Amino acid sequence: MSPLPEGVARLVDGVNYAHVATVLPSGAPHSVPVWIDREGDRLAVLTSLGSRKARNLTRDPRVAISIIDHDRPQATALIRGRLTTVLDGDEGWKVIDRIAAKYTGDPYPLRTDRVVLLFEADRADAYDFG
Repeated sequence: MSPLPEGVARLVDGVNYAHVATVLPSGAPHSVPVWIDREGDRLAVLTSLGSRKARNLTRDPRVAISIIDHDRPQATALIRGRLTTVLDGDEGWKVIDRIAAKYTGDPYPLRTDRVVLLFEADRADAYDFG
């Protein structure tokens, strides 16, 4: 696993929303907006294990993620990769609270039914169309 390119890391580190695309059982795409951050060189997203994205990734770990710069929407990152780890318990809550604080300034308010999905990027590119 190599480090994320600088332009991609900048968008992940910022308070930018990402869209995570997974594959439904029918083979159709499923995309949802998420908060995103890094955990080392991996991408971190919080969810419930019962969510559609988590169920899709349990069956097929492939993922595509896009991120748009909140302040400069012409800057974007496109990432393809795969789910490598699910963090739960105290380890998961440390990451969940850090991600929530990045976006809201506070720890995550719901204290049940959340895990962190960690993704390894197979390909990650940043583009600026402006």
